[in-house]
Amino acid sequence: MPPKQKSKSWEELKQAGNNCFKTGQYGDATNLYSQAITALEKSNKKNPEDLGILHSNRAAAYLKDGNCAECVKDCNTSLELFPFNIKSLLRRAAAYEALERYRNAYIDYKTALQIDCNIAAAHDGTNRMTKALTEADGLSWREKLPPIPTVPLSVREKLTQKTTASAAPQPNPAPQQNPAPQPNPAPQPNPAPQQNGTKQPTKPAPSDKDRKKAQTLKEEGNSLVKKGEHKKAIEKYSQSLKLNPAEITTYTNRALCYLSVKQYKDAVRDCDEALMIDSSNIKALYRRAQAHKELKDIKACVDDLNNLLKVEPKNSAALKLLQDVQKKK
Repeated sequence: MPPKQKSKSWEELKQAGNNCFKTGQYGDATNLYSQAITALEKSNKKNPEDLGILHSNRAAAYLKDGNCAECVKDCNTSLELFPFNIKSLLRRAAAYEALERYRNAYIDYKTALQIDCNIAAAHDGTNRMTKALTEADGLSWREKLPPIPTVPLSVREKLTQKTTASAAPQPNPAPQQNPAPQPNPAPQPNPAPQQNGTKQPTKPAPSDKDRKKAQTLKEEGNSLVKKGEHKKAIEKYSQSLKLNPAEITTYTNRALCYLSVKQYKDAVRDCDEALMIDSSNIKALYRRAQAHKELKDIKACVDDLNNLLKVEPKNSAALKLLQDVQKKK
């Protein structure tokens, strides 16, 4: 009798699945990942993180095959086992987008950006979702969103290190502008999206005490703006930002004050900071366009207004300013 073949380990099955994925055999990859999941669950070395990665890999194969509902299920399981895994967030976002569940997709893209603000696919996805939600729900679309999870600093640091070392396949998760069932680009064997790129140093998350104090200072600044005391408001906003440097409205409020006191370069810098947090923020785009206009940088002004109008095509202030600056060309 021929010797009985030894069963493949979950690592071998995972690698075989990765190889099938790379060559576009997504059905075979799904089957192999399923076998790997079963093998790992039966083994004595069951590790939640390894299991989470396998579910994320199978989600990628489902996504490429257009099976978005199963992709979401696997990503949900993966994120329970391996919280805030970037790849699972991006894959689930892409699946939600294809299913036209735009609010859920927006939340996942924004959560991924908390972990790594350099992920181009997440920025692009956020922009697409902002446009789709504005068209669907009007200017109050943000009020209908579920809460965005706050990613702890310890998790961000851990995940940015680990995702680079992970060997799961990485399809580019963002579908085309009009979401189709299958995302477009080819898979990449080394997944971490721009994880090896230049990253900004992660700032510590403010404590609850600092966040409350920052909010109080911001509100004091708002009161001063209403009185026309813009220089004093700038001081309050600056104090607020020292305590909570991630509060986007404080940057856009201070930018408004800088415009009022004709400190246009400072206004541009504040809008830049705001747009690094939310690349489609209407106030930041509009106020930066105003500052560029005053600095005689008409091209930059027009670019900002065009980007704003992609998000809000009927924004009357932007349309009027665009008309004004185009006359001056």
